[in-house]
Amino acid sequence: MSLQWIGTLMAWFIPLSLFLAAITNERRASWGLARGVTLLGFMLAIFLGIAMSLGWISLAAEGRWTLASDASLIILGLVTFIGFINIGYSRIYMSGNAEDEKRYLRWLLVTLGSVAIVITTNHMLILVFGWLAITLSLHRLLIFYPNRQRAVLAAHKKYIFARFAEACLLGAVLILYFEHGTWFISDIYQNVKNAGQLNAWDQFAALLLALAALVKCAQLPLHGWLIQVVEAPTPVSALLHAGIINLGGYLLIIFAPLIVMSDAAQWMLLIVGGITTVLAALVMMTRVSVKVRLAWSTMSQMGLMMVECGLGLFELALLHLIAHSCYKAYAFLNSGSEVESSMKRRLAQAEAPSASDWWLAGLVSIGLVAALVWGLDMPAPYSPWLLFAIALTLLIAERRGRLSVSAMADMVILGVFLLIVYIVQKSSLGLFIENQTTSVGWLGDLWIALLLVLFMAGYIFLRYYQNLPWMAKVRRVLYAGFYLDELVTRLNLRIYPTRLPVRFKPKKLQIPKEELYH
Repeated sequence: MSLQWIGTLMAWFIPLSLFLAAITNERRASWGLARGVTLLGFMLAIFLGIAMSLGWISLAAEGRWTLASDASLIILGLVTFIGFINIGYSRIYMSGNAEDEKRYLRWLLVTLGSVAIVITTNHMLILVFGWLAITLSLHRLLIFYPNRQRAVLAAHKKYIFARFAEACLLGAVLILYFEHGTWFISDIYQNVKNAGQLNAWDQFAALLLALAALVKCAQLPLHGWLIQVVEAPTPVSALLHAGIINLGGYLLIIFAPLIVMSDAAQWMLLIVGGITTVLAALVMMTRVSVKVRLAWSTMSQMGLMMVECGLGLFELALLHLIAHSCYKAYAFLNSGSEVESSMKRRLAQAEAPSASDWWLAGLVSIGLVAALVWGLDMPAPYSPWLLFAIALTLLIAERRGRLSVSAMADMVILGVFLLIVYIVQKSSLGLFIENQTTSVGWLGDLWIALLLVLFMAGYIFLRYYQNLPWMAKVRRVLYAGFYLDELVTRLNLRIYPTRLPVRFKPKKLQIPKEELYH
């Protein structure tokens, strides 16, 4: 047996071992076995990565069933690592009820195994099957507490949207098969890349893939379920936000040449993803609940990932996927202590930056970023660098923060350090996936730059001018999420109604008179 076959078997062993571990939970929750399986999967992913880098295993073989791209192996290691951490946290979080533990761990392992299938496979039909399995198993976790109305309603909406996204994905897969005569993603990747242009059916397939990714990533206006599933157990929220919802970005990454050759797909990603990025970030600033704020943050980050794919910056999208997964897993699992930290930040008085602070911070940030872009001769698009400059401007201008005060020189040094780290990480991931030249050109770049400027203006007004009379109305609309979810929920329940659990109301409990005398 060749080393190539051994590598293939090792890759497929990861999802299969997760499914086998799920079967062992019939009598009792096998937490130790579950952690061992996810740790073994993480180690196998690392080994496969080393074997690929040394040339022992190649992904260039025609008609292979495993790993659509080099980036797949990185994300496979990421998912198994998050699964290992999540199971360790869940063991303590879910302790107390043996039946609940068994049920929870069983569906958690099935969900992780389904995610691993999506990442491991290079066959489009297996990819569709894996996405469907993720939805069905995750649904059982989202309604883990079936008596909670908000959880059941959110899971119901998620179920409907998932069916629509999977229909789009299946339609795209069938079109690509009949057009290219192959089920393998890597073959289609090379065919499209070598062709240099798309026919009408390929264009439609790209549009369906972009639409499936947007729906899966809970972009506006189909976002409400993501806010409401915080009713599910905390480790379920961590798994959803860190390892599942960003699979829409993964889908765009493995079909990168197809996406960048379709104007309609790119503009859909830029418009929907860009608007969601800005509005979700502003809505997040009006919320108080930590888990709800994190949910809106995930929407914004997924929108930004869609924008990066629409601009052809796939190495940046991969970096974003990894960073967001690690951060959201930590943030949700640490949400209990974050409540106290959030209260301290809100209660502490912050010194508002003066006009000179804003000008100085803006000039320093733009100068640093512009010098780097010019010095390293960075190609377009430039809107992501504008986003970095905006983030650096806010960091420097607000250096006299609520809980600490930093000197201007220290913040400049920190900004230079962050730029260097960003460049090194982005360049490192460029070894696994390359950027693509898009057809949207400077117009797409200008659109995103305009949205980023509007975001900065909205941030400043919400943070420092919220007492203005007209800002109270704006804040109210933002807090309500522009009432989009209410409209979508009514439409969902009208088209596909469901029965919600009845709330228990002790005050209205009626006891027969005869029982009062016993």
